[in-house]
Amino acid sequence: MKYAKIVFIFIFTLTFLVKVNAQEKLTLSSAITTALNQNTSVIKSTNSLDNNVASLKSAYGSFLPTMNLNSGWNWQRTSSSGTTVLDFFGNPQNLGATENDSRNYSVSLGGNVTLFDGLANISTLAQRKNDLQSAKYDLEKLRQDVTIQTVNLFITVLNNEKILKFQQEDVKYNEDMLKKVKEMFDLKMKANADLYSQEYQTSNSQLSYLQAKSNYEKSKIALLNYLSKDILKDYVFVMDSSYLPESVKDIDNMEALYQTALMNRKDYQSSKLKLESTEYQMTIAKGGLFPSLSGNYSMSSSATKPGDLFNRKVFSFGMSLSFPIFSRWNTELAIQSAQVQNKNTNEDLNALERQIKSDLKNAILDLQTTKLQLDVTKAALKAAQETWQIKRDSYTLGSATFIDQQQAYRDYIQATNNSIAAESNYIYKQFGLLSATGLLKTE
Repeated sequence: MKYAKIVFIFIFTLTFLVKVNAQEKLTLSSAITTALNQNTSVIKSTNSLDNNVASLKSAYGSFLPTMNLNSGWNWQRTSSSGTTVLDFFGNPQNLGATENDSRNYSVSLGGNVTLFDGLANISTLAQRKNDLQSAKYDLEKLRQDVTIQTVNLFITVLNNEKILKFQQEDVKYNEDMLKKVKEMFDLKMKANADLYSQEYQTSNSQLSYLQAKSNYEKSKIALLNYLSKDILKDYVFVMDSSYLPESVKDIDNMEALYQTALMNRKDYQSSKLKLESTEYQMTIAKGGLFPSLSGNYSMSSSATKPGDLFNRKVFSFGMSLSFPIFSRWNTELAIQSAQVQNKNTNEDLNALERQIKSDLKNAILDLQTTKLQLDVTKAALKAAQETWQIKRDSYTLGSATFIDQQQAYRDYIQATNNSIAAESNYIYKQFGLLSATGLLKTE
């Protein structure tokens, strides 16, 4: 018997260790890192940066001369079966049948270079630099959006997990209470109304537990899908305190927060660069009003035999100056389009500035409200818990009705749920204010 007990303890311990090791620990910081590395939108935006880099390289290339190597081979046969032609004096002359073959080999090396195009190439280079930096800012803003979404999903899981644990305790309490009420009812110490009421309360508690379990599982699926993880694996979710954001200082100083947002918001920095790019686009369009100057150069050789190539070489250099006189209003259209784009981009920037103010104001109000809600719910939870304990003791002593106790307990349940939600909401709103000010880190 002694050995059987030892074997049972060993098997139980081993099973517990295997189960614990099978669980994968997932912290908020690791979840954010996973999301930033595996999110489809982030990956696609990162890949798109290669196009911007290539476009910038191409803009640099417009200042360099082109170089082309051409080679050719030509074969020609002239056949005649005999004909009569007139000589220089107009006399007819008979020519016999002839057949001549000729071959020609050629090679040339040359290219051209743009010397002046109305400053369009300089403006294009500056525009491509802006586009690349703007794309980097857009990518960073996307990373911040992915971070805040991951925080929201992760906090939702923790919130539902807390509610589930509380509902487990609630079910246990109600089942124990139902057992006690049945015993007291069998002893004729309680009325059947108390028994029916407790049976109803226990059923509601079990139903709430099932709903809480469903909400918890669904929130896990949503988070794991967002992180591209296997939803069939078992995970332990932990809020690592080291990643919790520091509170933004001087939240009552709206102007200081606004200036901070203008300096740090990546979407605003990107919009400013896009506005600057439209100004370069106008310079490019106006380049069509100016003459263009280009140079060309080449070296070529041709021969009837490959071995005779480069025995005769031809070098050429030249310059070409082109004056635009009439372009069928295409230049006017390009200038007008650039001006409209500049005005629209400027309007987008002004709208974004207004949106930033709205985001900051809403984030501040949300944070202040959730902080008050957190304090109020904690106080309400403490009061509801003490009231329930008093009513429970009073019911045991017979000085309070079962309905009074049940109402106090329902108030305690509601206060607990409110406190859990307020705590999670307060953490999320801290991240929200950091996002609105552009201070949310993605590293």
